Amino acid sequence: MIIFYDCATAPSPRRARILLAEKGIAHETVQVDLAHGEQLGAAYREINPQCTVPALRTGEGDLLTDNAAIAAWLEARYPEPPLTGRTPQEKAEIASWNWRIEFEGLLAIAETLRNRSPAMAGRALSGPVNYAQIPELAQRGLARVQHFFETLNERLIGRDFIAADQFSVADITAVVAVDFARVVRVKPGEQHPELLRWRAAMAQRPSMSR
Repeated sequence: MIIFYDCATAPSPRRARILLAEKGIAHETVQVDLAHGEQLGAAYREINPQCTVPALRTGEGDLLTDNAAIAAWLEARYPEPPLTGRTPQEKAEIASWNWRIEFEGLLAIAETLRNRSPAMAGRALSGPVNYAQIPELAQRGLARVQHFFETLNERLIGRDFIAADQFSVADITAVVAVDFARVVRVKPGEQHPELLRWRAAMAQRPSMSR
């Protein structure tokens, strides 16, 4: 049985949760309490020394400790429905946009949150090492998030999906990023009509309630 290490309130494991749901893969879920630092405790370090979620234990016993590895393994092990494209061109376009959304969206939101939230003092980066906050990075991150919303809105003009004219991991990552941005008080508005249209359409997929 696949074992999925999750945290219901965190954005990163939500990406893998949606992916598992879209592919209809049976698995066992273990919740990791990030709010109380369970990911930094000795028991979870034995499972994942990187002290992060998501993590996924495959049926063969291998441990995958990031979304990139989890998506790659799931797509190879359960190829239908394909969520990273079929042709070389589709795979390249989806991979490119997925990376852009991670870098320009998710990382910018995390940069903002982790460098200004009092609850994350000394924890400006996830993982086993403590890092001090840098307030200037929070300011830069917020500007990046706002630009990211503009980028997505422009990209979605005349499109139903982010990349390759099909639902893909890029849409999953984008949904999680757009929803996660609320923690830094950024959300789509009337200036983002294409983004609002796309997000409403994504909400019709049962997996998005995960």
